[in-house]
Amino acid sequence: MEWLDALTRLRAARQAGVIVTVASVRGHAPRASGAKMVVSSDDMWGTVGGGNLEVTAIEHARGMIARNVAEPDMLTLQLSDKAPAMHGVQCCGGEVTMLLEPIRVIPAVAVFGIGHVGLELARVLVRHDIELHLIDSRASMVAEARLRVLQGNVATLRVHHTPAPESVVNELPPGTHLLIMTHDHAEDMVLCDTALRRRALGSIGLIGSSAKWSRFRVHLLAEGHTDAELERIQTPIGIRQITSKDPAAIAVSVAAELLRLFERSDSPATTAE
Repeated sequence: MEWLDALTRLRAARQAGVIVTVASVRGHAPRASGAKMVVSSDDMWGTVGGGNLEVTAIEHARGMIARNVAEPDMLTLQLSDKAPAMHGVQCCGGEVTMLLEPIRVIPAVAVFGIGHVGLELARVLVRHDIELHLIDSRASMVAEARLRVLQGNVATLRVHHTPAPESVVNELPPGTHLLIMTHDHAEDMVLCDTALRRRALGSIGLIGSSAKWSRFRVHLLAEGHTDAELERIQTPIGIRQITSKDPAAIAVSVAAELLRLFERSDSPATTAE
């Protein structure tokens, strides 16, 4: 099915869209109930009947995309020469009701460092409809047996083992939220530097103390980053009122802050590369 292939492509490309379905037909109409098309901001696949009916549906769908509408909508059109029509008259004599369902761009999160906190955080995040990247330079941290607790959940899970975790940063989808919590402060520093150089990312969170961040600030400024650029890095991470150092508590705190970000933006915020 063309519309189903289009839906898969949009999801893979992290593009918003709308599924338009002919929900009901009274009288004569170009397509029967169940006909579908998929609309993106600049393309379409499939058909619900052409003419004014289809163009009106496309315009309505693109308006939903532009407004970042989350809930489905219904659209009913009369196919009569007496009915209002902006894009030509269709006089089939029937009435068509269409269901318009938004295809949301799911958030993407990359956790660098799958130690005690990283794994607990993954266990929370994997239950949500997100694209979740887990990255570690230590093979044992991302071994299949260790990550078995994450299987069978909602998130699309992508696991990366590499001796140079910073190499993954430029492979991540635009708008990805980064959480830097590796076992090595030198590794964290390189990740911060690399993340700041890619402007198309979402938020950047760094685990650690104020003393750690003070040292990082000096180094990052010496690398040419400005004070304004350093504002992109949030540290400490999580809800500040939760002060427990237990890995599970930190994970819940950080996940809650992320969920608040998702609800605020409703989709990953992106900037130009």
